[in-house]
This record gives sequence, structure tokens and C-alpha cells, in this order.
Amino acid sequence: MKKVTTTLVIIALCFVSCKKEVKTEDVTAKGSDSIKTEETVAEAPLDSAAQMKAWQAYATPGAPHKLMTDEVGTWNCEMTFWYEPNGKPEKSTSVANIKMILGGRYQEANYQGKIMGAPFEGKSTLAYNNASKEYTSTFIDNMGTGMMVAIGKYDEKTKSMELKGDMVNPVNGKKTPYREIYTIVDATTRKMEMFDVKNGAEYKSMEIIMKKK
Repeated sequence: MKKVTTTLVIIALCFVSCKKEVKTEDVTAKGSDSIKTEETVAEAPLDSAAQMKAWQAYATPGAPHKLMTDEVGTWNCEMTFWYEPNGKPEKSTSVANIKMILGGRYQEANYQGKIMGAPFEGKSTLAYNNASKEYTSTFIDNMGTGMMVAIGKYDEKTKSMELKGDMVNPVNGKKTPYREIYTIVDATTRKMEMFDVKNGAEYKSMEIIMKKK
């Protein structure tokens, strides 16, 4: 299988890069003279079977990826924005088309709509890292030139995912933290909330209610 072949190649490269030589120094004293000798000692070979098992586990989609696969389809999005704490909300709409890519390992969502009367396009990706047991979210759009990256975990009890990251404020060029909460309301409803920080205090800056068509 192609997946296994690729895994074997990665493992082989990892094995070669990890096998290195280290030098040890022996000092033998004879009277007032010290004789130093160096010998090269190779590290013990890595267990290739264990390496292969670890890489296969890392590359194999599991239950978290099934959770992402359940969202494949088209979603109508009702968006609300707050540009200031306790500010007047602004409403907008968009449509999200969600699909799984690279053999069901990652989720990709493409958004189209309008914000402040201007055409809006955005793209997000979502990954679950089998090794770190964390989700990573990325987002880019046509209203900026930066990428938002957030990392977090899913809570089965609340059916929600909390992700945290940093974004650059284009006004002052400084990084500010942001937080997202993504909630599975029911089989056809999702809620995404975003919280920004202004003057040292967190406030809710966006809410998206997604309904599956």
C-alpha cells in the first residue's frame, strides 16, 4: 500500500539521521604524564519495528478524524461581529463548504459571503495530531495577509473545542491573544465563538451559527 511505503521511507530517513557518532575521551595517567585517547562509539540501533508502529499510528486517522468527517457538506452561516467591547453588533452571512483532504486526515472549509458589504472569502483547515493529542486550526481570508493559527483540545462532556492562538494587530503591529470555542450543538448545528483582547480585557468579538443544508 502507498501509505505503508511512504511510512517505511520516513522511518528509514529517521533511522539514518538518528544514528550518529559520539566521541568519548579516556585519560590514562602515567607518572606526571597524561595520555588522552579518543574512540568513536556508535549509538545502539533503533528498534525499527517500534519506529514503524509509531509512524503508522501517527499517520492513521482515528475517532477525532471521524468527528471532523461528520461535518462534510454545505453549511449556512449566520455571523455576528462586535468590533468593540459591548459595541453594536453587525450581522452578515456566508456559506461554508467543508470537505476532508489527504486521505481523511485533515478538514478543509471554504467560506464565501459578505462582510460590511464587501465580498468575503476565507479558508480554514483543522487537524488532529495523533502524537500531541491536540487540534490545530488555521484560517486565512481575503481581508488580510496573515494566518491565524490556534491549538487546543476537545471536551467530550461539553461537546466543544477550545483553541488558543495569537494574531497580529495591523494597527500597531503587536501580537494579541485570541480564543475560539467551537461547539457541536446537534447533528446539523455548530456554534463558533471568538474572543479577542482589548485594553487587557477579553471580549466576545464574533459568533457564527452554522446550519447544515
